[in-house]
Amino acid sequence: MPSRSSSQFLTAGSGGHPQATVDRRRTDTRQRIQEVALELFAEQGYERTSLRAIADRLQVTKAALYYHFKTKEDILRAVFEDLAASVDELVAWGRTQPVTLETRREVLRRYAVLVRGRWRAVVRFLQENQATVRELSLDEGMSRSVPKSVLALLELVRDPDAEPADQLRAVLAVVVLHLGSVGDAVPGRALIKATDEQIAEAALAVSLDLVAGRSS
Repeated sequence: MPSRSSSQFLTAGSGGHPQATVDRRRTDTRQRIQEVALELFAEQGYERTSLRAIADRLQVTKAALYYHFKTKEDILRAVFEDLAASVDELVAWGRTQPVTLETRREVLRRYAVLVRGRWRAVVRFLQENQATVRELSLDEGMSRSVPKSVLALLELVRDPDAEPADQLRAVLAVVVLHLGSVGDAVPGRALIKATDEQIAEAALAVSLDLVAGRSS
């Protein structure tokens, strides 16, 4: 009988499952690996984190982890690629909707959900591992993926015919969501006596006001 780790993580060879179920399990597993890896990279540094440490935190064998990712750099690249893909998916949805204020507000609501999750872990990793990011040239990769995707999202929430002040408010609406998602990474965050969840909710409220052309 297969062990818990092999049955949970080596799903591609399992029999009796529809392909859609296998694909979903594989996707969920890859996401969980990325989440745990980011936690460890932030806690103890990228260089001091081994694939064995990641596997141990996940309670699986190294071979099971190796099935999905061969190196730590592969994990990092997948993190940024998946983040960009999530934004691209939201942009694609937004482009099918009517060009209205309510569409812009809904795009921001959906983006808020996205950045509350993976974004916070990514920012923490970047802060704690700046030298590693430069050495791995991940900053170059990010310049081609995540920022490009976010720029496309900005085009959705910005009305090009609006006054410059309102266009700037639309840009700030996205920036505010980023600030609300990264917790103590924001200078002055400690001055705001609120939980991370309360800050995130407040950021969304401010963001929705900004895109509607209200500065307060």
